[in-house]
Amino acid sequence: MRVFFGIILLVLAVYVAGFLVFLANLPSVPEHPVADGIVALTGGDARLDMAVALLERGAGKRLLISGVDPDTDKGTLGRMSAGGPRFACCADLGYAAEDTRGNAEETAEWAREHGFRSVIVVTARYHMPRALEEFAHVMPGVTLIAYPVENGSVDVAAWWRHKGTAILLQREYMKYLASVAAHSISRLG
Repeated sequence: MRVFFGIILLVLAVYVAGFLVFLANLPSVPEHPVADGIVALTGGDARLDMAVALLERGAGKRLLISGVDPDTDKGTLGRMSAGGPRFACCADLGYAAEDTRGNAEETAEWAREHGFRSVIVVTARYHMPRALEEFAHVMPGVTLIAYPVENGSVDVAAWWRHKGTAILLQREYMKYLASVAAHSISRLG
């Protein structure tokens, strides 16, 4: 029985340590990123606004907004995000993705169509590790540049003070672990 509880404590300690490392290694915003393309994963206005701002500044040749609701058109997104002339010519909407894996697959196809070898990925900071894992799996050889945005309702720095944030981050960490495990297994087989 002592061995069983010892194993449980060890597994719990490894999980907690891994979670803390996960949080400590969340990416920060790079200065002046430049790539062939930019992709924004839907899920918040901050993601869209930042991706459009990057496009308008010339950080990439084209922008893909992945996971767009089928009832939303380019004009609506342009007005929501203050899209300018580069948005009008160089923004593409992806309607196929329903999850992070779908975002990665949609982006991989888009990058291949345009011959892109580097992509700036715009998503929530806490979501970035899993997004990069999924993207790297389907886009080998493409340089991925993380451009995390903060979600105003998620206080990553003081996650332990907010039950909802703690639950969200735990859930995201578990999804990240599952993604890493699945991709590791697929590489073996």
